[in-house]
Amino acid sequence: MTATVEVPAYVVPVAADVTFRIRRFIPEVDSEPHWEDYTLSLFPTDRVLTALDRIKGEQDGTLTFRRSCGHGICGSDAMRINGRNRLACKTLVKDLDISKPITVEAIKGLPLEKDLVVDMEPFFAAYRAVLPFLITEGHDPSLERLQSAEERARFDDTTKCILCACCTTSCPVYWTDGQYFGPAAIVAANRFIFDSRDAGAEQRLEILNEKEGVWRCRTTFNCTDACPRGIEVTKAIQEVKRALIFRKV
Repeated sequence: MTATVEVPAYVVPVAADVTFRIRRFIPEVDSEPHWEDYTLSLFPTDRVLTALDRIKGEQDGTLTFRRSCGHGICGSDAMRINGRNRLACKTLVKDLDISKPITVEAIKGLPLEKDLVVDMEPFFAAYRAVLPFLITEGHDPSLERLQSAEERARFDDTTKCILCACCTTSCPVYWTDGQYFGPAAIVAANRFIFDSRDAGAEQRLEILNEKEGVWRCRTTFNCTDACPRGIEVTKAIQEVKRALIFRKV
């Protein structure tokens, strides 16, 4: 006797009307930012970036935001969605409460240029200041600079950073102190401080030992929660603090 196996019917996702409340700012027109609502039909698996593309293409061509790869690699579409820093390309409609408007606004702590676009230069200036590149000593080697698997694993987590600024612009210290290096810059420094091939650890530690360096961190864990790549940002900052105290890397 042959058993009958019931195969469940494929469930087709149902589209629903979703309202986005976007904080707009057009410098030629507005003295202050203001909110505007847009409603469109979306599937649960649609992304916030998809919604923004459709709003711009179908409803309001003046809406301005950054995007590039659309796959969570470039980090260009970081924004505040329902009060949290996220990447629009990685945030699905089904993971948000659509019973009320979804709020979308620019990340905080950086100068607002237009709508969801901020001036990233202060962020990158802090990044450049920590010397985010391999510093070696002596002549160029005739062979590769080899590492063991354990040595490479020591700084693996911090290599995942995509410079989206989600961590830095979620930090309340950064919001109020424009001179603070911020979490992303410290993560970049950590990546090289603990690289066995690098000879610039002391330089970076001295830079981060300044008043606006790692000691401004208040360990609120906002940065860790905001990181779309899952980097343990707060842990990386604490490692730099310990390295400064004990001068051992």
